[in-house]
Amino acid sequence: MKPWNNIIHLDSVSSTNVYASKLLKEEKPEEGTIIITDNQSAGKGQGVNSWESEKGKNLLFSLILYPDFLEASHQFMISKVIALGIQKYLAFKSRHISIKWPNDIYYTDKKIAGILIENTITGSKINQSIVGIGININQTDFKGDAPNPISLKQIISSDSYLEDELVELKYHLAKYYNKLKAKHFKEIDKEYLLNLYKYKVWQDYKTKDLLFRGKISGVTEFGHLQILTPEDELKEFDFKEVEFVL
Repeated sequence: MKPWNNIIHLDSVSSTNVYASKLLKEEKPEEGTIIITDNQSAGKGQGVNSWESEKGKNLLFSLILYPDFLEASHQFMISKVIALGIQKYLAFKSRHISIKWPNDIYYTDKKIAGILIENTITGSKINQSIVGIGININQTDFKGDAPNPISLKQIISSDSYLEDELVELKYHLAKYYNKLKAKHFKEIDKEYLLNLYKYKVWQDYKTKDLLFRGKISGVTEFGHLQILTPEDELKEFDFKEVEFVL
């Protein structure tokens, strides 16, 4: 696999994912192309959520991939390897880095990074993926309504050079993506669970109309979270159907 060295740097953009989507309609950039920006005016999170980032302080980019070797039914594997790549990159800098299902990255109980993946499916295969990544690096003042943000600077008490951080992160992302290409699914599944936030820990959860106690016992191939209750009932949830009560 070629190194991911095709980098498009933008001073400012509404959303790197939107830019990547428009680019893909016009051409087919090489796999691993990165669209990175200093400032994102309308950064996208999951659903209607937005992503707050102070200009020039953080890593904000979208990664273009062509995982056409992967069945559409296995698309959550992309989420797993991207989350593992970021988790591993940060774990070299600090302890207590985990993946909060489905793919937020946490330091203890605080969010340091978010991922938004948009797949295009052709037939039964994934034609292309736009992987939006936001990692709080040097920002220390968060004005938005996100309940629990934290940055690398707040963890390690020093500034980091964004270009160097991107080089390190690319290495880990490519490493895990190559594992996916080699179809090391069991290895990926095992590592994802071992690094999952609150895995096998008794914890309070809530759904739209229910507060209950349980512990995460697994994640299905479709990305559904499995929670075991004290009564040995196995509950299964899709994205946004269940929340951690912290």
